[in-house]
Amino acid sequence: MRDGRQIVVAGAGAVGSAAAYALARAGGRVVVVDPGAPNASAVAAGMLAPAFEALFDAISAERFGLFVEARDRWPALAQAIGLALARDGAMAVGARVDVEAWAARLAGIGARRQVLGPSEAAQLAPGLAPDAWAVFTPEDWRLDGGQALAALRAAAEALGARFVSGSVAGFAGGRVRLADGSSLEAGTLVVATGAARSLAATAPELNHLTPVKGHILRAAAPWPGGPVLRTGDVYLCRTSGGLVLGATMEAGLDDDAVDPGLVASLVARGERLSAGLGGLPWRATTGVRAATRDGLPMVGASRTVGAIIAVGARRNGWLLAPLIAEAILDIVEGGEPPAPFDPRRLLA
Repeated sequence: MRDGRQIVVAGAGAVGSAAAYALARAGGRVVVVDPGAPNASAVAAGMLAPAFEALFDAISAERFGLFVEARDRWPALAQAIGLALARDGAMAVGARVDVEAWAARLAGIGARRQVLGPSEAAQLAPGLAPDAWAVFTPEDWRLDGGQALAALRAAAEALGARFVSGSVAGFAGGRVRLADGSSLEAGTLVVATGAARSLAATAPELNHLTPVKGHILRAAAPWPGGPVLRTGDVYLCRTSGGLVLGATMEAGLDDDAVDPGLVASLVARGERLSAGLGGLPWRATTGVRAATRDGLPMVGASRTVGAIIAVGARRNGWLLAPLIAEAILDIVEGGEPPAPFDPRRLLA
């Protein structure tokens, strides 16, 4: 893209920020418009988990190959923007019969895996129950969502992109209208607004999204390092700020209220990983993601000429962000969206 075209990106989450960087790097004059409030990408644990997402999330069972393709975009991007990736792998913990079944399913999708008995599992993750078995995979990585957003923004700004506080209200006649009444010149609008539907009049495809609320817990507590720990319904990971325990999936809800009952349920599930988790000072936050009916994002041209939608990554926004950003750049340059993400698969 050498014409220096003017592009406005609505939304500065994982997808919007990655797209802004890719477009600015390709020579676009990019302005990112975002309200500035904490978004789902900042709240998320930053899982890049092709293996255990395919294993534990039924809608993603056949998508290990696609998820690996997305994950493998991250090392080059992380190096370019100065972001550290945690590549310690992940292990699913449970009874021996469950672990062996999980390992067989991982083998079936082609994921690297290793079954660990209780003593081996305890060496990798001190604090597990003494009889816990585990299956370990090096396929799954992680990043810090807050650090990644900051790194993407800094890298995009170094290439000339601008980030402004506000909300996009409409797009017509080569201008993007903001909620405060001002406007920006733009030949292209990229709608990366997550679960928000305020732009549905401009991009009616947003009406096909379902909001999915999630609770996630954090505690500033010491914990041994090592791989992400998982069961079928909870994960535990260590970050620079302490521990992260998550996460719920509450389809159809889009509020930010914390539900004490769901917090207690998460802690109880976490205690199955380690009995020491129940007494920690957990702090609950919520985020709202957007999902399509098949669990994959919509990335492609909107019905509004010049608008491109990039929404609906569900719980894999960070994993898919570089692949979506590449797709957006291809579309801006006249290409077709990748078939798995093409909005027309859902809108026919």
